[in-house]
Amino acid sequence: MAVLAFAFTPPAVADKGTDTQALRDAVTAGAIIDHLEEFQAIADANGGTRSAGTSGHVASAVYIENQLKAAGYTPERQYFEYLKFNLESEAFQRLTPTPLTYTADDFAAMTYSGFGEVTAAVTPVDINLVGDRASTSGCEATDFTGFPAGTIALIQRGTCPFNTKAVNAEAAGAVGVIIFNQGDGDDRLARVDGTLGAPAPDNPEVTIPTVGASFAVGEELAGLPGATVRIDVQGNTQPIETFNVLADTAGRADRTVVVGAHLDSVAEGPGINDNGSGSAAILETALQMAELGVTPENRVRFAWWSGEEDGLIGSDYYVAQLSKTELKNHALNLNFDMVASPNPVRFVYDGDGKQLGTSGPNGSGQIEKVFLDYFASQGLATEPTEFDGRSDYFGFIENGIPAGGLFTGAEDIKTAEQAAIYGGMAGVAYDPCYHQACDDIDNIDAAVLEQMADAIAHATLTFAMTQSAVNGTAKGSGSGNLNLEFKGHQAVR
Repeated sequence: MAVLAFAFTPPAVADKGTDTQALRDAVTAGAIIDHLEEFQAIADANGGTRSAGTSGHVASAVYIENQLKAAGYTPERQYFEYLKFNLESEAFQRLTPTPLTYTADDFAAMTYSGFGEVTAAVTPVDINLVGDRASTSGCEATDFTGFPAGTIALIQRGTCPFNTKAVNAEAAGAVGVIIFNQGDGDDRLARVDGTLGAPAPDNPEVTIPTVGASFAVGEELAGLPGATVRIDVQGNTQPIETFNVLADTAGRADRTVVVGAHLDSVAEGPGINDNGSGSAAILETALQMAELGVTPENRVRFAWWSGEEDGLIGSDYYVAQLSKTELKNHALNLNFDMVASPNPVRFVYDGDGKQLGTSGPNGSGQIEKVFLDYFASQGLATEPTEFDGRSDYFGFIENGIPAGGLFTGAEDIKTAEQAAIYGGMAGVAYDPCYHQACDDIDNIDAAVLEQMADAIAHATLTFAMTQSAVNGTAKGSGSGNLNLEFKGHQAVR
């Protein structure tokens, strides 16, 4: 990877209190919005989308590359391929004993489901609807002993990956699968938005239609002996060739700081907040570091991932290509996915797990502290958000690399307490246009973007200049302690 050599050294290293004021002053929301307007124009000229594998994504990458080259960087493309799941239609109905058509609140086809239409009786498989509702339903082939072939398996969420449950059901002769939520907590009642995962040597293909459902749907069907249902999942899979864009500064390669954001949008829209905002913010940070002549102590690798919306494909690929030595030479990952939501909260990843219970690898707490201390110095409130595997830090923390970052909210609903602290509207999603065509240039909050951009610039320069590893070791190695349940925006178990 080519590097830059700058002449100017900031007045102090992070260990003595790096002065980040000049960079924060240089990185402005106005300049970031200029980049976002370019992304909007690109989407407008390319069918309204910048999704991976499309001309809109390529044009977005070219814009990033041209900006970097003009600033003196030598960006490189990292190509990869994957199989994309395209859902065209889905339907789920109970036919007997009483007809009922289920709605989008009740069910959703799992990504990488098999395609087809089936009508058959429902057979519950080792489910538990009482007590703590602990469930290993469908996790073992023996769960299907005596299973009547030609029926639809009703399986409860719990313990093992959805792919394992569906593969076991298909092997037992099931013609369809319903995986309903476990019902063992408030976060396990709604419909399951799940994925069976792209076919791979360690992830067998599922060829029968498979849907996720709410706990209420599963509980009701389990209480209706002889119930018959219809499942219809239609779509296709599409081979995608795409690429990440990577650009390096000078600095110690054995303590590389990866500053990343995904560049691809969903197919439904231009993706200006998700995640043009993060992409543009790290671009402007890179440009202004070059403009100021910053010479980092540690190499900063700016990364614009592709394939995030299809399951964190690009960032996972990047980490998968690293040797053991290269993994150890990655000090940390800063991830910025949605930093301008129109009804925002200032979320910081709970790196030490003290507030939400799930910690990142050793050193992630130090990253969190840098953000929290910065916001406190500005008199700005924050809230923790957990490492739930929904963004591109996933591959890093799975491999023991400390991570952290910022987030202003997606489809979840702002509470009255949050509205009192952060402004905006209670009872409304942080981003009402999340994953929709209306995620356009009007779907951003410039004030929170300015605040987040300053924090991004501050953290990037702080870790670029530090002479210490965030986890207290010489080269920033760590060990993961997570059992994550999401990839992208779909549960995997």
